[in-house]
Amino acid sequence: TLVGAGAAEAAPTEKDEADFIPNGVTWIQEYAEELKPADNTVVLKSGETVTYDALVVAPGLVIEWDMIEGLTDALENDPRVSTNYDFNYAQKTWKAMQAFKGGNAIFTHPATPIKCGGAPQKIMYLFEDYARKNGLRDKTEVCAYFQGGGIFGIKEFGDALTPMLKERDIHFNGRYDLIKIDRASSTATFQNLDDGSQKEVQYDFLHVTPKQGPPAVVKNSPFATTEAPFGWMKVDPFTLQSSDFPNVFGLGDSAHLPTAKTGAAVRKQAPVVVANILAVLSGEAPTKSYDGYTSCPLVTNYGKIMMAEFGYDDKLMPSFPLDPTKPRWSMWLVKKFVLPILYWKFMLRGKA
Repeated sequence: TLVGAGAAEAAPTEKDEADFIPNGVTWIQEYAEELKPADNTVVLKSGETVTYDALVVAPGLVIEWDMIEGLTDALENDPRVSTNYDFNYAQKTWKAMQAFKGGNAIFTHPATPIKCGGAPQKIMYLFEDYARKNGLRDKTEVCAYFQGGGIFGIKEFGDALTPMLKERDIHFNGRYDLIKIDRASSTATFQNLDDGSQKEVQYDFLHVTPKQGPPAVVKNSPFATTEAPFGWMKVDPFTLQSSDFPNVFGLGDSAHLPTAKTGAAVRKQAPVVVANILAVLSGEAPTKSYDGYTSCPLVTNYGKIMMAEFGYDDKLMPSFPLDPTKPRWSMWLVKKFVLPILYWKFMLRGKA
């Protein structure tokens, strides 16, 4: 988000994965093609099989670029269309913002689970702030077409954000899903999720959050959910243990959990999985429990963030003794400077 809004450089957000493989770990640089828990094996793309005593399934999710007609074409060929859900396109977002001279700015949130559920609106707030600071606001319409009926699923944060939308003249359109982009006519087609009707909207700037889903290796495995939402990994929401295979655990974006898919969630899930794997391998029942904690640093302006932290049953779980529904400069400092250090130097090394 910060790269897409010109508030951070792209290069520091990408590092060599080899630097984060712990000593003593055998790193198999190959795709997992098939999971066969009945045999305690993983089949690799090469055809080789790997056996295990315990398995952690955490492949994340995949971006389904082709599920929105015309999206790939628009991303590749229309300088006004971009997405922050890609390393290169996030840099394109900033170029598109700088080239914008007024008109309709459209922001989307799809009708699928996504990673970082707040990201579709973060860039919208930054764009609106950018337009205001650069003398473009009076000739700019900022519009959200989101799948949800409200701006945020947690009541306390939704109640704080809704009046902010009105104050900043951001037009929220709920229960809409982007299904098509036609760059030749500069139109985005949305489907109403309640009545199935379609609506065409002209755009001069379009930030798309693409549809996302579980990787094939999970979707086609015995672990996959067979009820909506389909294909995600079934796990106990507290122990993160597979519902059917006790020596298998799942965490991260591919797991079917009633909480947001964020890095903050994974950070809290990982120690639970470690403790419970050790218990299972010792012949004991898993006892460590995950409380659903997740965090969404909602960037509302350049220099301000609303730190939304919550868990299961929409319980607020703030880490700071402050009202979490208030955008703050201090939280911007945490997001911009503290969290990258926490991530690269501590989280990925299992120290935080």
